[in-house]
Amino acid sequence: MRTKIALLHGLCCLATLALAVCPVPAHAQSPASIHQATLVEPDQKTKEVSTEELRHILAEKGATVFDARPFKEYAISHIPGAVNVSAKPGVPMSLYVSDVAEIGRVLKGDKATPIILYCNGPFCGKSKRLAAELLDAGYRNVRRYRLGTPVWRALGGVTQIEPAGIKHVIENDRTAVLIDARDAAEFKAGSIPSAKNLPRGLVREGKDVGEVKAAKDDGRLPMEDHNTRIIVFGKTAEQAKAVAEAIAKEAFHNVAFLDGGLEQFRAALQR
Repeated sequence: MRTKIALLHGLCCLATLALAVCPVPAHAQSPASIHQATLVEPDQKTKEVSTEELRHILAEKGATVFDARPFKEYAISHIPGAVNVSAKPGVPMSLYVSDVAEIGRVLKGDKATPIILYCNGPFCGKSKRLAAELLDAGYRNVRRYRLGTPVWRALGGVTQIEPAGIKHVIENDRTAVLIDARDAAEFKAGSIPSAKNLPRGLVREGKDVGEVKAAKDDGRLPMEDHNTRIIVFGKTAEQAKAVAEAIAKEAFHNVAFLDGGLEQFRAALQR
């Protein structure tokens, strides 16, 4: 028994010494919150950014953020502030990659400028392929948001829909919910058929309060399927985005807003 106790004491001492001499690497330590998490994929040539870092970068315009997906997918739903370029010619869709030459035109040839890439999350290879091609082309400041749009949405982030995506969604997603964020009087004067009114002026800070709570109770919001696509438009982009963010905070995971007003929505349907 004394021998076993001595052995356990010795192992504990060795473990303590190992932690003191060889501390856990910073990249292996747990993040303070899920918003600071990254995928920590091994042997990658580009660094990752967390959701929190990406939000700061977008707010401060600290880098050019590229959506590495095809244009239609970008147009239907993308992280606000991201840009998109055309595909590399001659590449099959299964190996889709954006055209580095087009990125060069967007950046005016500046290969030192900060770049962030993202696509459809951990199992999407588009941003990885694009990062490799950018490095080969001499770009020196490339990072990736590996968690992509799925985690962005899961953590309460809204996306933006382009006019080019409006018609596609209306024609192909019969379950989509349209929310008009304008005042009730403006809504009654005319809106998009099937749209429901959730006025920005009645939205309050917090969860399960104000008009958003009422919309959950009266059927304006799809309470039996929180993955339903919800598109918000308003008088201005700011108005639409504010209502979209309030809806996303109620655990709706697929909320997009239009950077434009009612007339732009109507024009998109006529394309």
